[in-house]
This record gives sequence, C-alpha cells and structure tokens, in this order.
Amino acid sequence: MTKDQSLRREGEHLLSEIKSLGEELLAESNEPALLPAIYTRRSIRKFVDTPLTGDEVQVLLEAGLRAPSSKNKHTTQFILVEDRETLDRLSRMRESGALFLQQVPLGIVVLGSPMECERWIADASLAAGYIQLQAEALGLGSCWADAYGCYTGAGQESAEYVRNVLDIPYQLEVLCILAIGHKAGEAAPRPTETLKWEKIHIGRYQMAEEPTEEA
Repeated sequence: MTKDQSLRREGEHLLSEIKSLGEELLAESNEPALLPAIYTRRSIRKFVDTPLTGDEVQVLLEAGLRAPSSKNKHTTQFILVEDRETLDRLSRMRESGALFLQQVPLGIVVLGSPMECERWIADASLAAGYIQLQAEALGLGSCWADAYGCYTGAGQESAEYVRNVLDIPYQLEVLCILAIGHKAGEAAPRPTETLKWEKIHIGRYQMAEEPTEEA
C-alpha cells in the first residue's frame, strides 16, 4: 500500500467516525429533555465582587424583552442598578429577605404598568423569569426579591420605598428586584425524584389521599 493510499484510508475512516458521531448526536437531540438552565437554576444569594460585562447585561435584557406579554403590549420596564450605595438602600426595602442586594454587582428592578395592562403582574413576572433563566444559561446566579405586597421594617410599602429611592413615577408599579452576579458557590440541582409530582393532576383536580392509620 502506498503512502497516498494509506492517508486516503485514514481519511475515510475519520470521516466515517465523524458521520457516526453526528448521527448519534442527532438521535439524542430528538429525545425530549429539559433545557439545562431550567434543570440547574437555583436561587443564589452570595456573589463574588466581579462586574458583569456589557454583553452579558445586554443578553439578559433582551431575554426580558422577549418574554411573552398580554396582547403583545410589552409594557414591562427595567431599571439597572450598579451603584453600591443605592443597592445598599434597596436591600432595606423589606424587613427581611433582601439583604443579598448589598453585595450583588447588578440589581434589575422590574416594573409593571397597571394603567396600560391589567395583567401587568403576569407580564412582569414572565419577564423576570426569562432574565433569571438567561442568567443561569450564562453561568450567572440570580435571586428574586419581592417588592409588591411587601413592607419595610417601619411598615412602609416596599414598592413605595423603592419608588422613592429611584424616582419611579406613580403610574408604574414595582414588582421585584432581581439580583444578578457571578456565583460565590454552586448549589446542586434538585433531584428529579424529589420534585412534588403530587401537585400535578390529570384531567381534573384530585384530592390527595390521606394516609390511613394501621390498627
């Protein structure tokens, strides 16, 4: 066998392996599977002090803008907060549960417009969820801090407190603040078998059977 024939045979063998691998990947892609970001996403409350890049922030915001919206109105608005002093003030918008905003590199305040859309809560929630999933896909951590329906330690409405800090007009409502940043540690995904599958009903609602006591 000549050198050219040997090289040709090796090339044909390599092409055959590549084709076989491609067929295996194609077959695997036809199997239903969760998006990795849905499987791995966990609420992260500890972050390292590393700023996000401009490209990362733009992708996060695009995810929010692409979220489903009632009647395709897209009235949800966002305020980006990176200033450390402002984030510290926002961390006190609730009596507890928002202190992680003190150390996050980016806070995204999610706003809805009740005057433009009566389903503003659903729209703003979908947009916030899309941003959180995109953050996970980028390898970033996130955590949702409720504002709407919550109160400060002094009894002031959290939404009003945030409104005063950020000069938000009264025709807009504050749904939440998303903390986004590089994770200080990883949280393991929840095992599939531990999910609350009993919360799923087929065809109609079914009451859960109460365990019977053995005599």
